[in-house]
Amino acid sequence: MTTEQPLAAPPLTPHLPQQPTGDGGGPPAARRGFLAKAFGVTALLSAAGSALGLLRDLLLARYFGANQGTDAFLVAWTVPETAAPLLIEDAMAFLMVPAFSLALVLREEQPEGPDPVRQLVKATLPWMLLALSTLSAGAALGAPQLVELLAPGLADPELAVTCTRITAFTVLPFGVAGYLASALRAHHGFTAPATIYVAYNLGILALLLTCHQLWGVKSAALGVALGSLLMAGVLIVPFLGRLHSGKRRKAHRRGPVDRRLVLMPLAMLPVAAFTLTRQAQVFIERYLGSGLPPGTISHLNYATKVSQLAMTSAILVVTVTFPVVARALAAGDPTAARDRVEKDLGQASALVLMGTAFLMACAPSVVALLFQRGAFGAHDTAATAAVIRVYSFGLPAQALIGVMVRPYFSVRPVVRRADDPDTEDGGRRLLDWYPVAAMALGLLVTVAVGLAAAPRFGALALAAGNAAGITAAAALLLRGLLLRGIALRLPAVLGGQARLLAAALGAAALGAVAAALTANPLLSTLSGGVTVVLAFAALGAAFGAAEVRGPVLALARALSPRATRAAEGISSHGR
Repeated sequence: MTTEQPLAAPPLTPHLPQQPTGDGGGPPAARRGFLAKAFGVTALLSAAGSALGLLRDLLLARYFGANQGTDAFLVAWTVPETAAPLLIEDAMAFLMVPAFSLALVLREEQPEGPDPVRQLVKATLPWMLLALSTLSAGAALGAPQLVELLAPGLADPELAVTCTRITAFTVLPFGVAGYLASALRAHHGFTAPATIYVAYNLGILALLLTCHQLWGVKSAALGVALGSLLMAGVLIVPFLGRLHSGKRRKAHRRGPVDRRLVLMPLAMLPVAAFTLTRQAQVFIERYLGSGLPPGTISHLNYATKVSQLAMTSAILVVTVTFPVVARALAAGDPTAARDRVEKDLGQASALVLMGTAFLMACAPSVVALLFQRGAFGAHDTAATAAVIRVYSFGLPAQALIGVMVRPYFSVRPVVRRADDPDTEDGGRRLLDWYPVAAMALGLLVTVAVGLAAAPRFGALALAAGNAAGITAAAALLLRGLLLRGIALRLPAVLGGQARLLAAALGAAALGAVAAALTANPLLSTLSGGVTVVLAFAALGAAFGAAEVRGPVLALARALSPRATRAAEGISSHGR
């Protein structure tokens, strides 16, 4: 166990009781029940959103295939693809979930006077709307230059410019949706935020289905704009309900203590820069892919969409637990935050490694089953499946980054208490930029691999550069989390990761054998997938991976409680 913390930050609010607060606090059993319910609701609605997103991609492939038209639309889709992680999934959440968590701690501690939550909204929402409107207008006006920068070798740049001007509108509603979703999650409200991608994809599907013959691929761009409006719309009423739900309780005043929240604008810069550098891998792929044969960008896009399905469950874990971590840090309890982060690292890795094993084993049959119809032919299937397998090497690192960066940015949120003077020295401020530096070094690896290998290996080289770069960045971020003052117990964490990786390798090998037994895409996917799941569960339990052994034992108890009790009795007697 390492205890080195040369730049460990002090607790943000040392005068508060060191215990989690809010709905996620209380006894461990109650907290687990809350997290389980939140995860269940989020998983169900997110699965519905993912299913609709998959249908969206199937229709894109069916109607438009993989050609210069879809390449043009996908370059335009770079705007919402960049805005979504920046304004919904990552940067906005990194900024606002810790900020609202601190405001909620103050609301509980200070039952009289101005509501800190409403104060935070008044201090942040107006300037955010102004900034988003400016960015949206700038992206639309600068569409020609943006297309030239992203894909200088594109076969149909005019179509890409038109689609980019349409998709530029999404910046404003995406930002509003991200802000409202962060506030709701900090309040431990997960249902409404989980519906946003259902609304988003319904908007896209509505225009794709009705207008694809009339407007061509531009119908997809218009659908993206409509879907972004629906995303923000479904959150407004729940947000207003939470905003006005704070009860003003009477309490004895302890003295003239200033508990206002003070906005720290500079804290936003490293968060935004990190998200942009993380998303820059897409820019690199589109830029280098535009000089390769037509359809390359489309193959990379379809491969990314399928590969990211393996990330869905892992992201759900940290989406639900992030407010718990942020609230613990806001209440001055870094130990609780560390314990939660260690659990998240194991659970997220278990989920994404099982998904990675499935993709390694079954990529050709999955792509054929999903996409091979209409304009999407056998050549496109083979090319996309090969890219998926290479991409999959970087999926575990993506999951780890998603877990690690959330508590990293929560240590120094975008607001602080007025009675907590900002006494951090320059070294700690410099640490705010550590994740940006880690991602920048990862991008250098991505560019180097892409430039060196793309002329010979094409899209496979770009996927390999992506995997290598994100893995390098994850290794650096693991070190940065320790420097930030969240003292992970590295031997235990790395040992758990190694056991899960060994189980995934074995499951992928056995799943590939099972998938090759039949040429039918559906049967191949089913046989390979079932084999991967069973093999991963058996090997993970055998290797002692707690994240696998726990669910396996729980399932065994449910199926055969008498045999399980007998086995546990024998084990206890032996001890």
